[in-house]
Amino acid sequence: MTIVTNIDDLKRMYRSRVPRMFYDYTESGSWTEQTFNDNCTDFEKIRLRQRIAVDMSSRSTRSQMIGQDISMPLALAPVGLTGMQHADGEIKAARAAEKFGVPFTLSTMSINSIEDVAEHTQKPFWFQLYTMKDEDFVRRLIQRAKDASCSALVITLDLQILGQRHKDIKNGLSAPPKLTLKTITNLITKWGWGTKMLFAKRRVFGNIVGHVKGVSNTVSLSEWTAEQFDQSLDWKKIGKLIELWDGKVILKGLLDPEDAKMAAQLGADAIIVSNHGGRQLDGALSSIRMLPKILDAVQGDIEVHLDGGIRSGQDVLKAIALGAKSTYIGRAFIYGLGAMGEKGVTTALNMIHKEFDTTMALCGERRVENLGRHNLLIPKNFEGTWQEN
Repeated sequence: MTIVTNIDDLKRMYRSRVPRMFYDYTESGSWTEQTFNDNCTDFEKIRLRQRIAVDMSSRSTRSQMIGQDISMPLALAPVGLTGMQHADGEIKAARAAEKFGVPFTLSTMSINSIEDVAEHTQKPFWFQLYTMKDEDFVRRLIQRAKDASCSALVITLDLQILGQRHKDIKNGLSAPPKLTLKTITNLITKWGWGTKMLFAKRRVFGNIVGHVKGVSNTVSLSEWTAEQFDQSLDWKKIGKLIELWDGKVILKGLLDPEDAKMAAQLGADAIIVSNHGGRQLDGALSSIRMLPKILDAVQGDIEVHLDGGIRSGQDVLKAIALGAKSTYIGRAFIYGLGAMGEKGVTTALNMIHKEFDTTMALCGERRVENLGRHNLLIPKNFEGTWQEN
């Protein structure tokens, strides 16, 4: 019996239980994967200051994101194809997040639909929007999120053009998997995954199939999706989406101080410092490296969150102490989901929470809001010195 004590344990179980194409989809970045790897390794460069003789008996990890009370400063990030990692994956992850007291964000490219998740949860979740050329579809998608009582809209801004992810291309990534000799050979070894998927509510993109005219199978879906990401997206269009939603809005995918200033001027409630998990512009800096410059740029005018590279409670603490209001996990909860379903997501959340709580105590802090740069040992030139344009 495997004793699970950290996220890496879940990752090993996950790798053994899901088809290769879906493992590679999660555990890869674009091109050389430099940014994908830097997201994690740059956290390792920041060290912690241990403090002693501080009363830790009444500490709390509770915090807030865009005015919502949360059990720790963390949310589940939107991850496409989550329902291919485990049968009814989005539903299971959403239920685990709800029970734990942290937000769950449903991806536009989810397998389970907005309505599916709403049917199986009790509290509002967040919805992530990809901007597409089909304006009627986008309007109807936003209305569906409103009808499901989603409490925030997360607009992803860094995927106007899809970054090249070599492994996905070589694996022929699709939902459901195309039955080639290569995939059949791999699927035979994943019988547990396959058995559960036979009884899954859906095996195609639930927010799209049945909601777009002419899209009824994987072929027509692939053709529609390939043409739909809106390359003409600009700040004016983003402003219109914010007005159309008329509720809490988070803008995701910002990695430049000037873009962060623009987001604050538009009136969004929060931004997410993110490089799409290293899956878009390879060679960009890690999220944690860019965080200080973005915080300096917005000067507290907008709530700043961070995703990319969070694999432990210590990573969460480092991001908060460096100035982020909260953080997101994507891969970390997917490892748990693929390994053990809803129980695995809960296990991942419990481990990160315990690591965060213990580390906060050993750093001499009792409240999340008291964390700051005084808790960290930051290398000189951590943000990098670059030639001016």
